[in-house]
Amino acid sequence: MAQTFHLALLIHAHQPCGNFEHVLEKAYDDSYLPFVEHLEKHPGIRVGLHYSGPLLTWIEQHRCEYFYRLKNLVQSGQVELVGGGFYEPILISIPPEDQCEQIRRLADYLEKHFGARPSGAWLAERVWEPQLPRALAAANVAYTLVDDMHFLAAGFEPEELFGAYIAEDRGKSVWLYPGQKALRYLVPFGKVEDVIAYLRDAASVHPGGVAAMGDDMEKFGVWPGTHEHCYTNGWLSDFFAALEENSDWLNVCTPGEYLAFHSPLGRADLPTASYTEMMEWVFPTRVRQRYHTVLQEFASRPEVLAFLRGGSWRGFFRKYPESNLLHKKMLHVSARIAAVPECDDPKQADELADARDLLLRAQCNDAYWHGIFGGIYAPHLRTDPARNLIRAEAIADRLTPGAHAPRVEMLDYDADGTNELLFAAPEFQALLKPSDGGTLAALDFRPAAATLINSIFRRPEAYHSRLREAAGAAAGGAAVSIHEQTRVKEPGLERYLRYDRWPRHAFRILIFDPSRTQHDYETLELREDGGFAGGGYSVKNSAAASAELFRADALVLRGKTEASAPKLLLFKHFWFNPSPNGFEVACEIRLKLKELLERPVAVGIESIINLLAPSEPDRFFETPAGHANLRFSGTLPAPILHMEDGWQRIRVCVHAPLSEAFWVAPIETVSESEEGFERVYQGSQILAVWHAPLSTQKVWSARLLWRIESF
Repeated sequence: MAQTFHLALLIHAHQPCGNFEHVLEKAYDDSYLPFVEHLEKHPGIRVGLHYSGPLLTWIEQHRCEYFYRLKNLVQSGQVELVGGGFYEPILISIPPEDQCEQIRRLADYLEKHFGARPSGAWLAERVWEPQLPRALAAANVAYTLVDDMHFLAAGFEPEELFGAYIAEDRGKSVWLYPGQKALRYLVPFGKVEDVIAYLRDAASVHPGGVAAMGDDMEKFGVWPGTHEHCYTNGWLSDFFAALEENSDWLNVCTPGEYLAFHSPLGRADLPTASYTEMMEWVFPTRVRQRYHTVLQEFASRPEVLAFLRGGSWRGFFRKYPESNLLHKKMLHVSARIAAVPECDDPKQADELADARDLLLRAQCNDAYWHGIFGGIYAPHLRTDPARNLIRAEAIADRLTPGAHAPRVEMLDYDADGTNELLFAAPEFQALLKPSDGGTLAALDFRPAAATLINSIFRRPEAYHSRLREAAGAAAGGAAVSIHEQTRVKEPGLERYLRYDRWPRHAFRILIFDPSRTQHDYETLELREDGGFAGGGYSVKNSAAASAELFRADALVLRGKTEASAPKLLLFKHFWFNPSPNGFEVACEIRLKLKELLERPVAVGIESIINLLAPSEPDRFFETPAGHANLRFSGTLPAPILHMEDGWQRIRVCVHAPLSEAFWVAPIETVSESEEGFERVYQGSQILAVWHAPLSTQKVWSARLLWRIESF
C-alpha cells in the first residue's frame, strides 16, 4: 500500500506597526476574512496560520468576531496557530532577552485567546542565521520554516527537501521545514491542476514525504489582482476542493501534526540567508543590478542558481544609514531599560512594563529595510518605531537615578568607527556627528515624542532605471503598455529623481558661490565646498548642554586646487537650552581666514525638518501669503520662519539673525508601492543664507536657532 504524501501549509499574515487604518481595513476585507471563510467551507484542509501581534491586536479591537471563527477552527483541529515574535522583529537583529520576550508574548497571547500554546514560530522575512536554533529553543520553539534556497545554499540537493530536518547550535536544536519555491509560485498564480500535478509527482518520488509551503496570506487578496483571482474567480475554492478530492493519497496537514508522527531526515546546518528576492534587494544598487543580470543569465540553470545566494539581511544597515541609526537607537534603548534598577513601587513597575512594550513594538521589522514596497522610505512606518523609542527611553531616564539631569556622552552610537556626542535632557535628545560636517543626525523632542529631522538620503535605486525607461519610451512616441502607464501614480515622476550629496542631517554648513540661487539649492546644484559641508570636525570641548567643534582646511571653490585655495578655520558652537513648553538648539559659526578672499562667498546653515504628511491642513509653513503646505518650494523672508504640526502639536521657529533669506525645498523620494511609482515627502530642506564679507574682513560669524515648543 502506497504511503500517504503530505502537504504542510503555513500561511503568514502581518501588518506593520503604525500602518494606516484604511490599509488594515482593506486587507481584512480583501484577504483575512475571505481566507478564513473559505477554510470554514473546506473542513478537510488543515493549515498552520501565523498572525503577527500588531495585526491580532487590531483585529481584536476592530473585528472581534473574527476571533470566534478562528477559535472554532483551532478547537476543531483544522487550524494550528503558529507563534513567532509578537511585533514581527527580525530575530537576529535584537538582543537575546528581547528575542525570548517577543516569542513568549505571542505564545501567551495565542494561548489566552485561542486556548492553545504554539509549538512553532514564523521567522519574519525568513531571515536565518546559524545561531538561531539556540535562541528559538530557549523560547520553547519546536520548529520553524525557511526557504528551499536556505537548504540549497548549504549543499542540499532539491530531491532532499521533502521532509523536515534538525538545526542545532551549541547543543540546542529546532526542527526546520524547507519551503518549496515551486509551490510559492504555483499557489495561487498557477493552475490548480498544475499544483496537484506537482504534488503527485513529488509523492511518486518521495512516498510518505512532505511538501511544505510558507507564504503570505496577503497574496490571497491584498496583492494587486489577487482578490478577484482568488475569490471572485474562485481559485482558492477550487484549490481547496481539489486537495480534498485527492485525499486518498494526499494528507493536507498542519506543520506540527506532521512532526508529531515523523522523524527528521537528518541535520541541516544552514548559512545566513533569507528568500531570494530579499538577498538581492540588500545589495547596493550597482551591485544589485549586476547580480540581477547574473540571475537572469542563469535563470534556466537551477544547479548554478543554488550557488548564487546574494547578501545578508544585515547589509541593509550599510545600504541605509537611516536604518542603521534607528537600529542602534533601538539597541541603546534596550540596554537603558535593562539597566533600570529594580524597584518595589507598583507604579514604577507599570511604567517600566510600558517602556518594554514600546521597545518591543519599535522592533517591528518593516521600517528597517526596503525591497520593492515601502519600508524605510515610508515616513509613517519609520516614525512609529522612532516615537516608541523616544517614549521608552524617556521612561527609562525617569526611573534611573541621576539620568534625568542634562548630560552629554561621547560614544560610537551608530557603530561606524567614529565617536558621536549624545546630548540628553528632559526636553530633548540630540545626536551630534563630528565626522559628518559636525551635523545633528537626530533631534528628538521628548514632550511630543517627535523626531524632528527624520528624513532620508535620496539615492539611486535599481527600480529607478525602469521609471526612466518608461518615461523615455513615452517621450519618444513608442507604445507604452497599459501596465507601464498604471505603474506611475502621477506623470513626470522622473523629474524628482535627485540624489543627495550628503546625509539629510541638520546644521550643515554650505559655502558656495553667491551667484547660486534657490533653484540650484533645490536641484542639488549648489556646488558647495565639500570639506566644510561633509568633512570631519574636531571636538574642542563639550559639556552637558554645549559643544564646540572646528575644522581647518582649504576653501575649494570656483575650480581652485587645494594647494592654491585660501585656508579657513571654521568653528561651530552648539547650545541646548530649555525654554517655555520646549527647548532651543542654537548653532553659532565663526569663520577665520589667514588672508582675505579674492571674491565674496555665500554661507548657508541648513535645517532639515520633517513634519510628516505634507498636504494635511494642520501642518504648514507660515508665509507672508498665509499658510503653505509642507511641499512649499521657494524663498521666504528672513530672519524668522515658522512651521506648525497640529497632529504632533508642536511649533518650530527657525531664527537666523541678519540672514538675507530662507531657501526652502521639499525632500521627495520616488519609490515603489503596490499601486505603482509614487512621490513621497521626506521633509523639507531650509537654508538660511548670508553673504559673508570675507573679501573685506578675515573674521565673520552667524547664528541659527531652532525653538521647539508643544501646544
